[in-house]
Amino acid sequence: MATLTKINATKATFPVEGMTCASCANSIESMLRSRDGVTEASVNFAGKTVQVAYDKDLVSPTQLRQTVQEIGFDILIEKQTQDELEERQAKALASLKRKMMVAAVLATPVFILSMFFHDAFAWGNWLMLLLTAPVLFWAGQRFFIGAWAQAKHFRANMDTLVALSTGIAFIFSVFNTVYPEFFLSRGLMPHVYYEAVAVIIAFILLGKYLEENAKDRSSSAIKKLMGLQPKTVRVLRDGAEMAIKIEEVKLGDHVVLLPGDRVPVDGEVVSGQTYVDESMLSGEPLPVPKKAGDMVYAGTINQKGSLQLLAKNTGAETMLAQIIQKVQEAQGSKAPVQKLVDKIAGIFVPVVLAIAILTFATWILIGGEAYLSEALISTISVLVIACPCALGLATPTAIMVGVGKGAENGILIKDAESLEHAHKVNAVILDKTGTITLGKPSVTDVVWDENGVNKEHLEQLFFSLEAQSEHPIAQAIYTFYREKGRSFLQPEHFTSLTGLGVEADFNGKRYYAGNEALLAQQSIAVSDTLLKSAQQLQEQAKSAIFFSDAVQALAVFAVSDPVKPSAAEGIKAMQAAGLEVYMLTGDNQQTAAAVAKQVGIRHFEAALLPTDKSEFVKHLQTEGKVVAMVGDGINDAQALATADVSIAMGQGTDVAMDVAGITLMRSDLMQVARAVKLSRATVQTIHQNLFWAFFYNVICIPVAAGVLFPFTGFLLSPMIAGAAMALSSVSVVSNSLRLRAEKV
Repeated sequence: MATLTKINATKATFPVEGMTCASCANSIESMLRSRDGVTEASVNFAGKTVQVAYDKDLVSPTQLRQTVQEIGFDILIEKQTQDELEERQAKALASLKRKMMVAAVLATPVFILSMFFHDAFAWGNWLMLLLTAPVLFWAGQRFFIGAWAQAKHFRANMDTLVALSTGIAFIFSVFNTVYPEFFLSRGLMPHVYYEAVAVIIAFILLGKYLEENAKDRSSSAIKKLMGLQPKTVRVLRDGAEMAIKIEEVKLGDHVVLLPGDRVPVDGEVVSGQTYVDESMLSGEPLPVPKKAGDMVYAGTINQKGSLQLLAKNTGAETMLAQIIQKVQEAQGSKAPVQKLVDKIAGIFVPVVLAIAILTFATWILIGGEAYLSEALISTISVLVIACPCALGLATPTAIMVGVGKGAENGILIKDAESLEHAHKVNAVILDKTGTITLGKPSVTDVVWDENGVNKEHLEQLFFSLEAQSEHPIAQAIYTFYREKGRSFLQPEHFTSLTGLGVEADFNGKRYYAGNEALLAQQSIAVSDTLLKSAQQLQEQAKSAIFFSDAVQALAVFAVSDPVKPSAAEGIKAMQAAGLEVYMLTGDNQQTAAAVAKQVGIRHFEAALLPTDKSEFVKHLQTEGKVVAMVGDGINDAQALATADVSIAMGQGTDVAMDVAGITLMRSDLMQVARAVKLSRATVQTIHQNLFWAFFYNVICIPVAAGVLFPFTGFLLSPMIAGAAMALSSVSVVSNSLRLRAEKV
């Protein structure tokens, strides 16, 4: 395989057609990986897609397609809209249904003739031959085409098992129909197995039809997200309003929105006022007011007003399109447990072929020609019942439903590995600012000294003083007074005092704003009333800011970053789920202790730098804990990258969300517990699926081989084997679909 360079690296996802089992997926992966220029190929059997990383200078999509076609499959390299893909899938499903129905109709009289009227008619075998031939060579044609394509490359899959079992049974039956004397002359009955051939094909096609229907439902989350995109858009061009397809919208277009319209692009409001329902992004039920200068996002719903938007992001660049892409990539990614399953599936079919040969040989060695009929039945049953479909569907169907369920609930999962790892988490680290708190400091208290006079003038001075500073606390005070309509004065002199506060001169008189250390440095008197008030405010996790002239403190202001309304409830939910919760912050010890007490956190660390947070994650990991880090800022990125599972708050920075494996689309700590619960439910479903898939094969293959025959005289009918095989796949997919009803 060629090494991918950054310049020529390309990663693409293609829909796959023709897969019938996990071995098919393995064949496609290995063939693509063997192609020069391809560095990675990952097939999602349940999602019917393949992700390929390749060097576009060494291999083209057309060559990738030819590689896949060589082994009997196909990939769609042309860009397909969701409607086009659904139309292709609908046609394929309709064709499968038609063949399944024809097979069932023709198999029924064959079964009746074989079971109840076998000796009633001399021409019975010939009639069964005529009815079975179209079932095998038309309805079951896909199995023989697929098996031959695999055989040319010395590979085997489910098609091989079905083609061998039904083909051998049919040839044996035709031989006994045309030349029954061969066995009669040897004192043996010339048995025919047309009913097994016809019923096996009918059952397998029924199973595949039910399986495809179920797999289609497992991707319902993607369809719901796709449904949020309107098909047509109204735009203003050359002074005229016209309706165009959404694909034709260009950057800079003026988009017209009427009441009730779904927003087609990410855009800036140019004119008009309205309320927009953004619940699909934020999860918040209340509509958000929008006016000129505000951003609106694709997929949200305009409520009452009419708007004109300037298109900023269109098509694949919109936030909705990126969410859809992330969900698709996550559904197509493989959980770590899947790698083991893939290895097993890769050798499964050759092992089954060996078991089938051993079964036939054992029967003949034990009983000779007298047991030829039993040998044939047992061999056919082994080949039919051992289909690896259930094994291949066990993990990806659960992942698809789990990731989709998360997307529907505002939990955006980047890959299957994050979803699987989250179920092991037993320690959660929360950043304080923006995660536990709102991340928006505001003035909460103002206490003036009783000796203060002309408060309105002093407030104007304080407002003008803090307006000069870029510190977040100063900005909170500035915003507080701006909203009160205070006027602004230009200071004659301004100086920022690092770590202390600021000073400025107005009309030849000096004023200060800052902490208690600043007042002490400048020998400014502070009344007992103000000192006591400041202490009480700090005990409430508020930052105390003093305002003074050059002689005495005039007032103390409290600035606080309020705790999110749902923070305490979210932390309680995490603790109830058995998670140990820690809070890390760069704030001082007193503020950290107050916030921790307010939300019910017992373990916290204060005055930490970004590197300190990362080291704390490592410290917990050395204690054997599986750590999830929840953050929203650039300063959290290092700790997020170090943690076993990284969770970013959706209103945080792009850096945090890029690093994180899970993004919470609404900044609600209840979502952390929900994400862990979803992971646990998904992994439990995977384990259930794998258990039953392995248990099914471990039990059924020996029974099909005839191990019970010496003790009970029981021999598994190939027809029952076909039904069992179909049922195993359907049961695994159905079990995965139960996740859709899981409450998170």
